[in-house]
Amino acid sequence: MVPGRMGESISVFIIARNEAARIGRTLSAVAWADQIVVVDSGSSDDTVAIAEAAGAEVHHRDWDGYGAQKVFAEGLCRNDWVLNVDADEVVSEALAAEIAQAASGASAAYRIRILNVYPGDAAPRPFANDYNVVRFYHRSVAGYRDHPLFDRVEVSGSERQLRAPIHHHPLLSLAHFVDKENRYSSYAADAAKPRGRAALLLRLPFEMPVAFLKFYLLRRHVTGGWKGFMFALTAAFARTLRLAKMLERGEEM
Repeated sequence: MVPGRMGESISVFIIARNEAARIGRTLSAVAWADQIVVVDSGSSDDTVAIAEAAGAEVHHRDWDGYGAQKVFAEGLCRNDWVLNVDADEVVSEALAAEIAQAASGASAAYRIRILNVYPGDAAPRPFANDYNVVRFYHRSVAGYRDHPLFDRVEVSGSERQLRAPIHHHPLLSLAHFVDKENRYSSYAADAAKPRGRAALLLRLPFEMPVAFLKFYLLRRHVTGGWKGFMFALTAAFARTLRLAKMLERGEEM
């Protein structure tokens, strides 16, 4: 059963900026939805044109944080069942079928595994274990919270698990990853609550090795070969860079 063709109507919402290289594949994978909402925060590439050509309802909103963008996009959805995907994510046919079945049941919030796919690869690494978060839900029991950094869904009702994953294509290349993490660490440092300088200094030497082990072993990038090693290393460095930028910000204040 395909969502949007039988059973309950479903809205899909996406926030985007300069995602012309990836959003076409994302939109194609959710073409079954009754409504697709794209909220663009000022793209200078063909993101808007690609989304409009795919039949999405495109709206502009200046960037005001991850949570605020998703709350706004969620509010534009006309259906009670909503699915949130990012502009670099792809919903598989198996997941679409699960979503259709879930939407025919009682109101609930559903967790979906988000599995990273490295540049040049067609599928996630073996035994991938990246994120497992609520992305599909009935608006009577869940909704995004307005937070500048953490775009999390708050659930007041039943929470369940879907089996099939979303495939996440966060990187175009290693250079893109380094640039992306540098920009994100700056944003995260600015958005973070003020921390004591002593606590940041104490944490700084341990942040990178601890974060590396978390990504490499717990999230199983160890099974990703050299790409997995570089992913874990770059992500761990970005965590450390965020702390350093928080210290730097404190000196400037």
